[in-house]
Amino acid sequence: MTGEEEAGSEGVPPIEGMPAAPAVAGRAAPCRINLALQGGGTHGAFTWGVLLRLLEEESIEVAAISGTSAGAINGAAFVQGMAEGGRAGAAALLDRLWTAIGTRYAFSPLRNSPLKELLWGPDLSRGFAWQAFDAMTRLFSPYQLNPFPLDMNPLRRVLEEVLDLGTLCGGGPAPQLFVTATNVRTGKPRVFTRHELTRETLLASACLPNVFRAIEIDGEAYWDGGFLGNPALWPLYEHPGNPPDIVLVGINPISRPDIPQTVQDINTRVNEIGFNASLMYEMRAIEFVQRLVDQGVLQPPRYQRLFVHLVEDEERMRRLGISTKYNGDRDFLRGLREDGYAAAEAWLGENREALGRRDSVDLRARFL
Repeated sequence: MTGEEEAGSEGVPPIEGMPAAPAVAGRAAPCRINLALQGGGTHGAFTWGVLLRLLEEESIEVAAISGTSAGAINGAAFVQGMAEGGRAGAAALLDRLWTAIGTRYAFSPLRNSPLKELLWGPDLSRGFAWQAFDAMTRLFSPYQLNPFPLDMNPLRRVLEEVLDLGTLCGGGPAPQLFVTATNVRTGKPRVFTRHELTRETLLASACLPNVFRAIEIDGEAYWDGGFLGNPALWPLYEHPGNPPDIVLVGINPISRPDIPQTVQDINTRVNEIGFNASLMYEMRAIEFVQRLVDQGVLQPPRYQRLFVHLVEDEERMRRLGISTKYNGDRDFLRGLREDGYAAAEAWLGENREALGRRDSVDLRARFL
């Protein structure tokens, strides 16, 4: 979002049933922020809601986005929509993206039915279809179950329907975009910039190795970026000219009060810890550097003071098992959207004035 876009942008209609965003007076110019968007399958619909609320906030301008998996896809829709039609264009394209995801999921055997919903709610892990799917992916690789030239991937069809690469990569003014994938051969992260993006790079960022064949780009094979950056934060603070505020949208619970005991709960917790690991390491490094900056040991301009923020609803996300990351039921996605919208609303109400001034999350308490 640029200043020029802000002046002519139209307000984004609020989600039905949600209050309109409050007007903020007294700012001569919007506060610029960076967004860090986590991956987590269809739990990314939570981030959809957060983005819709931020788009309503005229006092905030998004300068750059780093995303992985679902976070990368949300980021791509946000950037293309901004290039096409400003704030309203971004909101409309996000809606179109998640409608397409729900529609494509209508043909999946894992989709909830009224009977499934009655028996075990949104968590499919206790149902026969999920257990059969989970067992199959443990016994056979995607190279056996989905061999070339089949290579079926519903997300590919969604990206073909929704994204216009010309606009996404080289359209009008829009935030920078960084997408992370994991190089299978080297075990290193690869960060693609906005102008390098293709549908294959987005598929690579969301490529779970037990479900999909590795995505080949320029002769290299890639898996989900969440193994090494969920999301990667360093492109946001290493890029010259980016603002100091990083707003992380978290969809993978960091902590849980209870010890998991069932197979389903253990698998869910292992997934959460694994896909939060890189974020925890990077937050530890950021906290260490920030402490040295505050003590005057490290000096600007080589080291800048970052302000870190976290938008999440951990209590809500704790109630969702690993199988719900594949749940594309329309009502489930809309429910997560509304949860994300409400979480962003609450965060803005409590922390809007922290932007540009201080952290709104205690890094030591939350990540160390």
